[in-house]
Amino acid sequence: MEKPPKFVWLGHFLFKGVLDGQHQFEIRDNGDGKTVFVQSERFSGILVLFSDKKFDLITKNGFVLMTEELKKLAENC
Repeated sequence: MEKPPKFVWLGHFLFKGVLDGQHQFEIRDNGDGKTVFVQSERFSGILVLFSDKKFDLITKNGFVLMTEELKKLAENC
């Protein structure tokens, strides 16, 4: 079985170690002719110690908005 296509990158806020985010997009075939798009991010760095639920909510909302727009684009191609 082939591994699903993935696109991964690491971003830094200010400089490495302050707030780093490893963002990943993965495209999976779910076997019924449909595709599942999975988006995730893993944060590290000193500012993670000070993150709160608001930060998590903002990140999640950004993921949802981006995924919805990507879905619209894919369905209208």
